[in-house]
Amino acid sequence: AAASDDDEATPRVTAEHVAAAVDRALLRYDRQGDEHYDVISAFIKSIRGSDVDAAIHYLARMIEAGEDPRFIARRLVISAAEDIGLADPHALQIAVAAADAVAFIGMPEGRIPLAEATAYLATTAKSNAAYLAIDAAIADVRAGSFGAVPPHLRDAHYAGAKRLGHGKGYVYPHDTDLGVAAQQYLPDPLVGRRYYTPTAHGQERDVQARLERIRRILGDG
Repeated sequence: AAASDDDEATPRVTAEHVAAAVDRALLRYDRQGDEHYDVISAFIKSIRGSDVDAAIHYLARMIEAGEDPRFIARRLVISAAEDIGLADPHALQIAVAAADAVAFIGMPEGRIPLAEATAYLATTAKSNAAYLAIDAAIADVRAGSFGAVPPHLRDAHYAGAKRLGHGKGYVYPHDTDLGVAAQQYLPDPLVGRRYYTPTAHGQERDVQARLERIRRILGDG
């Protein structure tokens, strides 16, 4: 059907009109829709992939779209622990500090610590070894792969504990020459099981060398 005279006379405001009026581009960004999840996904993957410029770009898009800065800060904290870990332990401290700063100063100034943390996380060494370790351990527990705590590691502070053999034979690591006591720590069914495998990236390289020495002392190397 043909449009009526009233329809033709009614002003129509488009996204382009609004953008021109406020002199800035309008972002397609629905905090409950696909664009929200696509942009935050690209943000985290850019940090993980060490592309600092892409990470800053997606950060800017979220800020300009009105994303909750606390949500962004939480994602940075997760990224620091999941994708960087012990390759650079300072990353988590910086991410948490950024989250604290955002909560303390608010926006728009909060964009600055968010950008600082984003740049640091994107450019530092990466490791997901701790993330893989806890998920592997949780998978074992959920599958029923666990056993009783070894008697010498059990709490021996309550009355009757010694009679049950709790704590008997425990070696206090600080009393040893190397500060590492060669004794069983895992439950019997898991002796020899390894969860944490450090990478050779960043500071985790030093962890790798130290852990090899520790495991040899423990008789697991």
